Amino acid sequence: MKIIIGSDHAGYPMKEKVKKFLISRGVEIEDVGTHSDASVDYPDYGRKVASKVSDGTYQRGILICGTGIGMSIVANRFEGVRATLTNDLFSAIMGRRHNDSNILVMGGRIVGDELAIKIVETWLSTPFEGGRHRLRLQKIDA
Repeated sequence: MKIIIGSDHAGYPMKEKVKKFLISRGVEIEDVGTHSDASVDYPDYGRKVASKVSDGTYQRGILICGTGIGMSIVANRFEGVRATLTNDLFSAIMGRRHNDSNILVMGGRIVGDELAIKIVETWLSTPFEGGRHRLRLQKIDA
């Protein structure tokens, strides 16, 4: 699996830990930045990830900013993107099962590092249930 990942300065420390975890699991990563904790504008990085998920270059992406709110807003403006703000394990499961989440968004100032890794692991391993949930997603797309 290949995943595209991005963050702003507030999410940078967590992004680096998530990357390390994913690489240790054999996941190929494209990191579109930011590459330090120097202040940047989150829409620039949200757009980089969401556009590549929207156009099919990547099936899944991860975005991290301070709260996750801004990145969620940016990502969900792209066609075909279902970015879910996920700060707990239940949301990681339901975001995949019911919403076929293709971009995981977390708040680097909200979620602890250990929980973030568990969220990523859960989000990656949970399948989409389809069925009535697919019909609901079709309504959203319409």
